[in-house]
Amino acid sequence: MQTLYRILLSFGLSAGGAMCAHSQDEWPRFLGSKYDSTAAAPMERIESIDWAKPPIYQWSAKVGPGYGLGSVAGGRYYHFDATDDSENERLTARDVENGNTIWSVTSPMTYRDMFGYEEGSRSTPTIHGESIFTFGVDGRLSCRDIGDGKLVWSVDTGEKYGVIQNFFGVGSSPLIVDDMVIVMVGGSPVADQNIAPMQLNRVSPNGSAIVAFDQSDGSERWRTGEDLASYSSPRTVTIGDKPFVIAFARGGLMMIDPADGTVHWRFDHRADMLESVNAMMPVVDGDEVFISECYQVGSALLKINADSFEPVWIDPPGDRRRQAMRSHWATPILADGFLYGCSGRNSPDSDLRCIDWKTGGVQWSDPRRIRSSITRVGDHLIVLEERGRIEILRINPDKLDIVATWDLTQPDGDRPALTFPCWAAPIVVGDRVIVRGDENVVCLTFPTSQTAASR
Repeated sequence: MQTLYRILLSFGLSAGGAMCAHSQDEWPRFLGSKYDSTAAAPMERIESIDWAKPPIYQWSAKVGPGYGLGSVAGGRYYHFDATDDSENERLTARDVENGNTIWSVTSPMTYRDMFGYEEGSRSTPTIHGESIFTFGVDGRLSCRDIGDGKLVWSVDTGEKYGVIQNFFGVGSSPLIVDDMVIVMVGGSPVADQNIAPMQLNRVSPNGSAIVAFDQSDGSERWRTGEDLASYSSPRTVTIGDKPFVIAFARGGLMMIDPADGTVHWRFDHRADMLESVNAMMPVVDGDEVFISECYQVGSALLKINADSFEPVWIDPPGDRRRQAMRSHWATPILADGFLYGCSGRNSPDSDLRCIDWKTGGVQWSDPRRIRSSITRVGDHLIVLEERGRIEILRINPDKLDIVATWDLTQPDGDRPALTFPCWAAPIVVGDRVIVRGDENVVCLTFPTSQTAASR
């Protein structure tokens, strides 16, 4: 079966029979192939969507504890969660056409959450060639064969690098650069290992904020950065013709040479609050990078080069009313010179807003206090509210432009309700949109002007 899948994959087919020959039918890592949570479907397909009609239900699947959504390649959806007893992490391959399970594998998990949150994955699997990489909530980095889920290698980064448990476990997704897989680790020296969790103010870093591993065997290639663990995921950026890795670490933004881990520069950006986290992925436009957090310091836009940075604008620390955006875990969407995203820490103080990329000026904000995550499809945004309702917005910097509402909060026929917490941004592959809430992943098809929308 493994050999068959590799042959089919080379022709854009899955063993389950689904066609997936083009990049627009794949979502191989967190926020998609370009790190921007944007559908890559051809324009003619996007323009055929009839947003006035409700989506068409395709399939759903029960999932275990966790908050992350999966990835898609070769006609398969790969979901990373925990078993119901939270004793094992689990990776499951499903046929994206019908949701049928193709294979499912587990491995022991030791994580126990200190705040009562679910004890499953917060991250997204990363697919590269014939391998799929997962980074578990307890810090286990694993490489598996994408054909059958067979384990190739794994590294317990928590044990290897002396990671003192972070407040909410590990939430960063793996990054592939050349023949390396790069993750946020954030370990501590031997002398700190007896410090109890919840006392991270007493914990010191040991130079392993970010670690690169060899894709083939999991051996360390380099480690860098004097920071504890971060919830943001690293990404690449190209300056001139040279690729770099940028990482929104626990203490700020770092520019890293992927060849050897050299840190070219660092911009400090973190709230004073001990329990604060940096979680959104940096948004890049040319040589400018946007970062944001919700606890105190807000946002910043930097103009960068290989050796330094220059602030374009920075929010006033501690002044929420004057801050452009306060991103928590959801990464905003850049569209035509404006950022659209959720600003705020919790629902009572959160809103959806649009800001000017160049100035940070707020264009508009939604007076309803609701947390949400966003995915872009052409000139529309799919806004998934954390309690399961979806609003379709036309991209418009002048006003909140709602064109449709998909209320998935109640069951409808075979489709289960989408319930709190819905924290992962939707995945769009081809004409499908995949969303998740508590206990369920739901796959829908976009209605078009040529199809009758039936549920």
